[in-house]
Amino acid sequence: MAEHGLILVTGATGFVGKWTILQLLQKGHRVRGTIRSLARAAEVTDTLGRELGPAALANLELVEADLLKDEGWTEAMDGVSAVMHVATVIRGDEPKDQSLVIRPALEGTQRVFRFADAAGIKRIVMTSSIATVGYGHGQTSGRRVYDETYFTNLDNMQWTWAYCIGKTRAEQFAWAFAKDHGIALTTIHPGAIIGPALDDHASISLGMVSGLLAGKVPAMPSNGFSIIDVRDVAALHLAALENAGTIGQRYLATAEYTPFPRVADIVREAYPDWPITDRRVPDWVIKLIARFGGPARQIINDIGNEKIFDGSKGEELLGRKFIGSREAILATAESVIRLGLVQKPAPKA
Repeated sequence: MAEHGLILVTGATGFVGKWTILQLLQKGHRVRGTIRSLARAAEVTDTLGRELGPAALANLELVEADLLKDEGWTEAMDGVSAVMHVATVIRGDEPKDQSLVIRPALEGTQRVFRFADAAGIKRIVMTSSIATVGYGHGQTSGRRVYDETYFTNLDNMQWTWAYCIGKTRAEQFAWAFAKDHGIALTTIHPGAIIGPALDDHASISLGMVSGLLAGKVPAMPSNGFSIIDVRDVAALHLAALENAGTIGQRYLATAEYTPFPRVADIVREAYPDWPITDRRVPDWVIKLIARFGGPARQIINDIGNEKIFDGSKGEELLGRKFIGSREAILATAESVIRLGLVQKPAPKA
């Protein structure tokens, strides 16, 4: 294993952040994680201690640093040899004030990179998204395969959403800054991140599965997702850090394309006594309601077409196939039930 000294991971309370720190600690790395408030430090240490044992926590330090404030970042970067910029804001709706999502993505990335550069840190692995890859290319129907050579064109999109804008602008900034300041950058681009939750502060993306189990999804859209298990997202970050050949490269973290109705089928087969819908929402209805914002705005660009994100480059880096969508879906379901994140609804009278 290459020696990287102390590694800073932003967003230590997040779904990907916790899994990334867990895998770093498993490999013997020393880790400093940033959180917006030290009030949540016990949440992180309790979770990781439960998974790894208390001895592993000797290699973990948590510090307070907010993506939207300068305070704390100089101290966070002190003595660090590499940064994993994982922190982001994910919402289940499309906010009327898009800056609530765009600012943490763009300004947060700017802040992390500038403070890293000021501290002389020259290695960054950054969590980006497929949102920065497969949009604004004129695809409205049919099947198209995207790889790491595609960059989202915000100017060519009929429907933009805050997350896509924020992540795309953040990545554009990151590559330009890295070039100008001699930073060795790698970006990781996950699809829809699901997989086993470590505690009850899991990502909103797990709602794809927990919402079905809880009977909160009365009907489904027909579109699909390139699903990825959180364990593979974390593993790809570590593989990038440990392989100098990844510098200057983008990696899609995407397993197979899975339509939402197929997700429901997989969950229903495993949990036949739970109230999982088989109803579908017509595409025209989603296109209509998306005009008014809300969750539909986040998927409108995927309605009526199939965006296939080719994850083979990432699989080659890991030396294995990504965890399949079925295994990721079932691991998600098992964990949200076990942790009490979803309860089986009482039968209707």
